[in-house]
Amino acid sequence: MPARTPADLLDPSVLTFGLPAPPHARGVREYEALGAESLWVGGHVSSLNPVPETLTALARLSAVSEVAVLGTAVVLLPLFPPAIVAKQVSDVDRASDGRVVLGIGVGGEYPHEFSACQVPLAERGARTNESIPLLRRLWSGETVDHDGRFYPMHGVRLQPPPAQPGGPPVIVAGRKEPAMRRAARLGDGWLPYLYSARRYRESVTRIREHAAQAGRDLSNFAWMLYTFVNVRDDAAQARRELAQFIGGTYRQDFEEMLPRVAVVGTRDDVVEQLLEFVDAGVRHVTFTPCPRDDGDNLVRVLVDEVVPELRARAGL
Repeated sequence: MPARTPADLLDPSVLTFGLPAPPHARGVREYEALGAESLWVGGHVSSLNPVPETLTALARLSAVSEVAVLGTAVVLLPLFPPAIVAKQVSDVDRASDGRVVLGIGVGGEYPHEFSACQVPLAERGARTNESIPLLRRLWSGETVDHDGRFYPMHGVRLQPPPAQPGGPPVIVAGRKEPAMRRAARLGDGWLPYLYSARRYRESVTRIREHAAQAGRDLSNFAWMLYTFVNVRDDAAQARRELAQFIGGTYRQDFEEMLPRVAVVGTRDDVVEQLLEFVDAGVRHVTFTPCPRDDGDNLVRVLVDEVVPELRARAGL
């Protein structure tokens, strides 16, 4: 199987899919053999759940992956000096022969990790907006002088540069208007989560409006979705399992919100729901299968049944 490249995920004529990276090498190879175009890692410095640190997880993944695009969902960019992120991502991009996509977000749901990293919570948006263009300058391989509010530097040159000329695509995650504006003006793609198809369609409109105001062309822009999913013959059982899983992750009741934040039901239900997202503009779907204790079986249902039907009906 030929290696995928980030350009494959930016092609609007193709519908691609990804999965969270398994924690072990065997699982990574199995997911790649099943045809996953991308594998994703995430994490926090400190959260309510036991999770890895994202860039460390990305480095581990690059050591065992061979063909999938490797994405972060997400790096909480304001927690880190951009020179450190640029250097680490550059090294992983070279190690993976140019297969990295950098998904970034501003976080904020865990204020204590901002305190732990000595970053004021109120500055997270402004720090991120300064960091994104600075990352690209650092990835150029040229000497960088930057007179910024948060990250002034002089005479900084990162060598060697990433395998991808200019560096990996920067995909902006989030849910609200500032994130949409950031994606339109600074990002190479949009990756919302806990979204309905209606809300996704509205976000596409807003991002295009912001891009037009900034004079940006979005023809090579990645329209992505990160969604929780559960498929069962019994739709009610699928909903109960998924609500329990998400509720445990975010420490709240998702029973009523489920239709607006996830894809769930029978195989036909899930295909119909995903078609609504494709109609809204999505071209790359990252599935987070739930529940995890039946994850491998659920992944096979998605790969063998849901994705082929979705592609055929979407004409992509």
